[in-house]
Amino acid sequence: MINSSDLTLSAIGTDIKRKSADTLVLGVLKTDGKATVVASPFTSETTSSLEQSLTALGATGKADEVTLLPGVEGSKVKVLLVIGLGVAELAELTNEQLRRAAGSAARQLSNAKTAIFALPSDSVERVAAIAEGIALGSYRYENHRSTKSEKPVLAEAQIVTSVATSKDLPALLKRAAVLGRAVRATRDLINAPANVLYPESFATAVKDYSKSLPLKVTVLDEKRLAKDGFGGLLGVGGGSVRQPRLVKVEYSPAKATKHIALIGKGITFDTGGTSLKPAAGMHAMKSDMSGAAAVFQTVAAVAELGLNIKVTAWLCLAENMPGGASTRPGDVLTMFGGKTVEVLNTDAEGRLVMADGLAAASLEKPDVMIDIATLTGAQMLALGLRTAGIMGESQVTKDLVAVSDQVGELAWPMPLPEELRPSIESQVADLANIGERMGGMMTAAVFLNEFVGEVDGKKIPWAHIDFAGPAFNEGSAWGYTPKNGTGSQVRTLVAYAEQLAAN
Repeated sequence: MINSSDLTLSAIGTDIKRKSADTLVLGVLKTDGKATVVASPFTSETTSSLEQSLTALGATGKADEVTLLPGVEGSKVKVLLVIGLGVAELAELTNEQLRRAAGSAARQLSNAKTAIFALPSDSVERVAAIAEGIALGSYRYENHRSTKSEKPVLAEAQIVTSVATSKDLPALLKRAAVLGRAVRATRDLINAPANVLYPESFATAVKDYSKSLPLKVTVLDEKRLAKDGFGGLLGVGGGSVRQPRLVKVEYSPAKATKHIALIGKGITFDTGGTSLKPAAGMHAMKSDMSGAAAVFQTVAAVAELGLNIKVTAWLCLAENMPGGASTRPGDVLTMFGGKTVEVLNTDAEGRLVMADGLAAASLEKPDVMIDIATLTGAQMLALGLRTAGIMGESQVTKDLVAVSDQVGELAWPMPLPEELRPSIESQVADLANIGERMGGMMTAAVFLNEFVGEVDGKKIPWAHIDFAGPAFNEGSAWGYTPKNGTGSQVRTLVAYAEQLAAN
């Protein structure tokens, strides 16, 4: 199920004459119509010759632009891959642009199992950004091809830097490798077809992957869900022969003083149920479990990094299908904890399974709860395909937006307008599962807020991440982001956990 190959990352000094690899990656920007190689490991004469060739070939230095050149004297590497840095001046280059350039180069490498990256890397922060970009860009999904590509996937990357001997680098390189592995594994789960990845097999994949980590996995099957009153999961998953699951994954170090609960939407395929979706584009609904994949790999990464914080992931898994036992519009479901919901649209199913997860997670009284879901098309209408919406308690929202900016994952804070709450009132139940159409992303969050528990009479600090657009890329690959499953938000959630553990 999760088959992404591993990757070795290391740092080397600036003298590469005796270093060998399949490809050497260089960075280029274009200033005043001339291509300029930056951080070149070669002599000024060799670098000038390379720049003349790049200018003659029309290299523009724009992001994602690759130019291939033959190796040069002074290097054992036979192929040079020159990646555009996307800026005109070196002083303008940010860590995220460097991360994207390294990731784009790694993604576009061909016939390279080993590579040396000679990009601007005069600080440990820049080396970390390059390493992370490489780890994110080195990805290929071929699990279901009868004939695999003969081109190798990058397995070893060496980063040329003047700070190669810094004592801080080993931990940063390990972190980059762990994050890259977690994101690639998330992509593997998202890209898996729904006849392979369904609630039961997803739960099995979680158990198998967790065996080598200090994680405790608990799986609630349909019988246990019925016994305990998880009406949202059962209502959404009832129409499928593949019955729902609630998977709880715990990382609980002995000295942890803080606890984060992560709740992920895991609709392994979403037809819309009785409120059937249009056929066009429905194949992408295998990605409706991206939230569950992200929270699972977040807790796995936190465990591998050994952070001193308790993290519990709740994977709310169901397949939303039309069938004889499907929920109908107008049906009333009793959610975990006792609240009742009138289902006015069965294609607003994600909030139903998430409500069960939020209510269950609340019983453990965590310090913070964060739920993440490909929840609404309204998110894409409001923020586009690359920017997630974050809403909820003000401080948690503010902190999440800040760390997302730090790691390079686009996010924007959204409000929870009080006037939207009356729109989810029901005539026959406590709540309705849809309300005001305008601002639908926020209406969905207002619904979820009803299931966030309290501790000593105060709501548990909570935030909701809607990443319907960023989770699955149906357009062209860019930077370190491939087509299809992206692994979005894993790095944000890990960085948030690191921040909370440090504080």
